[in-house]
Amino acid sequence: MTTSFVSPRLLMIGGGAVGKLAEVLGQFGLSKPLVVTDPWMVSSGTVDKALAPLRAAGMAPGVFSDTVPDPTDTVIEAGVAAMRAGDYDCLVGFGGGSPMDTAKAMAILGAAPAGAKMRDFKVPAQANRAALPVICIPTTAGTGSEATRFTVITDTERDEKMLIAGLGALPLAAVVDFELTFSVPPRTTADTGIDSLTHALEAFVSKRANDEADEYALRAMRLIAPNLRMVYREPANAVARAAMMKGATLAGIAFSNSSVALVHGMSRPIGAHFHVPHGLSNAMLLPAVTEYSLNAALPRYAEAARAMGVATAAEGDQSAGAKLLQELRDLNRDLAVPTPAAYGIDPAKWDGLLPTMAAQALASGSPANNPAVPDAETIVALYRRAWSG
Repeated sequence: MTTSFVSPRLLMIGGGAVGKLAEVLGQFGLSKPLVVTDPWMVSSGTVDKALAPLRAAGMAPGVFSDTVPDPTDTVIEAGVAAMRAGDYDCLVGFGGGSPMDTAKAMAILGAAPAGAKMRDFKVPAQANRAALPVICIPTTAGTGSEATRFTVITDTERDEKMLIAGLGALPLAAVVDFELTFSVPPRTTADTGIDSLTHALEAFVSKRANDEADEYALRAMRLIAPNLRMVYREPANAVARAAMMKGATLAGIAFSNSSVALVHGMSRPIGAHFHVPHGLSNAMLLPAVTEYSLNAALPRYAEAARAMGVATAAEGDQSAGAKLLQELRDLNRDLAVPTPAAYGIDPAKWDGLLPTMAAQALASGSPANNPAVPDAETIVALYRRAWSG
């Protein structure tokens, strides 16, 4: 049996790493970057942390800053137009998951024939071609997008979050600088942190898990679990921030080489229809979905609990699994994660969209990777269970 394993060709990790961005580009003979970011990164001056070293090296980077929190196909099309209008040789995704996913999708669509749409690349299609190489610089910990072969883009006509997968979405390099996360507010810190924990956990219990991805998933859980509450309470804690940033990247490598599963499959429709931040919708679902899945992969969930430090090596799997479930509930409480009801989602709209959301979840393919594979009726029941916690 063989395993295919992918990752960026270069990972530069550590405090101050963003200052070496020009050096990273230079190693690959690149000198004409288009920086893809969001309006806040520009207005706050944060993007200057990437632009300054490029300009100091004599480069003249372009900036595309029209990204939105849930990247849309229309924004990608605008980005491709901007990319084609300039003489660029690479894209630099700077920001949270949205700018990075936007840059990756721009590279994919830019390599397609005229008239192509982002929906043409929705899984199960393979998006293996990119018009330009992408370098990613995450400012949250995190989506892990800096290290994955995935991007998630919303189809505005169909109100659907599309999973797009392939080597075209895999960054050439990633610059992972935890110092960029010091200014991230507590709510975003919590949401992105739970997202990274979910990546590691789902990669480990996925039906597509493998020994190589397991190593990254376990390391990620060991870094994230003991530090997530810390960075939420103490935003300036450099040790915890560094651990979370590294953990998020390792979790990204893990699920890029295994897969995510039911939590992510159910989470994307919540984001598409109700504009709940991705990490937060994962958190809303994680306890209920884990409880549903637990006995289908109890030894794996028990090992995850031990890696997270909530169960000991001496405990049996049943006890460890129960402690994992309690930890996920406690984590949501401690990080003030609201239920969909408490978030303010209209209950009638929620109920009315449940069949559509279940169908979209199944169509994404992620639920098929879950230890227990649900049908649409089961997914609807899980959405209802998560509604009020």
